[in-house]
Amino acid sequence: MRILLAISLTAFLIGCSEQAVTTEEAIRPIAWTKVTESNLQQLRTLSGIVAPVEATSLSFEVLGKVQSVDVKLGDTVQKGQMLAQLNHRSFELSSQSAQAELDRANSAMLEAKNTFTRYSQLIKQGLVAQSGFDNAKANYDSSKSAVGVAQAQLDIAKKNLQDSTLLAPYNGIITKRLIEPSQQIGAGQAAFEIEGKHGLEVNVMVPETLIRELQYNTIIPVRFPVLPQIEMLGRIAEIGTRAEAANAFPVTVVLQKESSLLRAGMTAEVDFSFEGVGKTGFQGVAINVPFSALRAGVGQKSYVFVYDPKNNVVNQRQVQTENVLNNIVFISSGLKSGEIIATAGVAFLRDGQKVTLLDNTIQRFN
Repeated sequence: MRILLAISLTAFLIGCSEQAVTTEEAIRPIAWTKVTESNLQQLRTLSGIVAPVEATSLSFEVLGKVQSVDVKLGDTVQKGQMLAQLNHRSFELSSQSAQAELDRANSAMLEAKNTFTRYSQLIKQGLVAQSGFDNAKANYDSSKSAVGVAQAQLDIAKKNLQDSTLLAPYNGIITKRLIEPSQQIGAGQAAFEIEGKHGLEVNVMVPETLIRELQYNTIIPVRFPVLPQIEMLGRIAEIGTRAEAANAFPVTVVLQKESSLLRAGMTAEVDFSFEGVGKTGFQGVAINVPFSALRAGVGQKSYVFVYDPKNNVVNQRQVQTENVLNNIVFISSGLKSGEIIATAGVAFLRDGQKVTLLDNTIQRFN
């Protein structure tokens, strides 16, 4: 009987001990952050097209028949390199004819000069009439003008001869070849297209509702859908002043670095961020918190858990969200700068729960 009583007493004591352990509340450690203020921001992502900073269409300034084409599509060329040449025969003949005309005009001017010099001496001696002197002077002046005209014609002929050879205006790559040997080509007709090696830019159309928010030299992120591993920064270099299609304005964003994977014509996505208006119409300074700190409630309400350092508990508090940018939520009411909130596992917290703050200086791994 004593043995049974001892066993029963022992079991009762063990049960009480277990009940006391299970009813003791565990203190939960939480990841946390101290909230700060910032201007309310909005983000708009617009698509654009990658283009070379320097590109142009090349053409001859004179008409003629193509004698030779010295480059092909995709060739890398250096400034001053010969790209194509027209048949020189007619240009050389024009140059020779202009040179002969200049020589004739110089001879005529020399003769008129000698006559004028002689009449100048005779008029002083009274041996010739004034009309004779005036004619000699007029012939001399006319011959000098003829020399000037002949010299200009020679310069034009030489320039035409020079322009019959098409040279690269700068270092670049031939992106189009539009001529073939023996082809008759007109002045100004496109022969090649060339892209320079001075970097790439993105041409994007910005809607009229956003254009007033942009500023020159602003640095913004640029991504490329076909190359997700590449993300660059771009600088707003040009802002159009006249709307084009769909009331959108052209804007040029110059990429700040180069990549051998990028090609002109690729699609780019440009992120424009600017101070905006929240969904409730709020403007001004807001509190920004990580998106992971929010807990969704009934009726599209949002809550955060604010840490009470006096009682070491977290209190659930309703907040008014305005915008989300890069996983950062902007809050217009419900929080004050400097307050501490939980940033992870908020779905498992409850109002008034005792917690302890994790040491943020210790690196944690999931």
